[in-house]
Amino acid sequence: MAQPTLIYLHGFQSSGDSAKARLLGDYLAQARPDIHYLRPTFPDTPSEEWAAISACITSALSSGPVGLIGSSLGGFWATVAAEQFALPAVLVNPAVHPQLLLRHFLGAQVNPYTGVAYTLVPEHMQELAALDPESLRYPQRLWLLQQSGDEVLDYRVAIDFYRDSRVTLEEGGHHAFSGFERYCPEIVNFLQL
Repeated sequence: MAQPTLIYLHGFQSSGDSAKARLLGDYLAQARPDIHYLRPTFPDTPSEEWAAISACITSALSSGPVGLIGSSLGGFWATVAAEQFALPAVLVNPAVHPQLLLRHFLGAQVNPYTGVAYTLVPEHMQELAALDPESLRYPQRLWLLQQSGDEVLDYRVAIDFYRDSRVTLEEGGHHAFSGFERYCPEIVNFLQL
């Protein structure tokens, strides 16, 4: 029997143990234990991260339907994966065109969740640009959850990019998306899991 899988894609300098990933896991454990929930910690550099995400999705698809949720840079990855694998995805305060955002972080980095040290270089921005969709082929498969108080990303960029998708814009809030847990049941419904 097919088992549905929900994959959480974390953001830049984060991990599969982020607060939203845990909140969603708590909800699924209580309300939908039938869903296989994956929240891996991916590599910190783009080509390695995309390879790991692709492998994770390919493996999950062999067991049944797959839905994606991504936050911040994870929202970018969820968008890319939704387009390439024809999957539904929920995007929480996503990074749009991350090669423009992350160029300000070039140089030595340490992921505060994992302690892994790495260096962001201009080639990494080129890798992101190569994956960045100019437009969405399947906007109806995407749901944007956006708060206008995001202090890290300009919410208007996401509202414009995902304008043909389902959009929920809340006034205020912050980059971590305050009150995220309110949406857990609807997220599962949207992903048809």
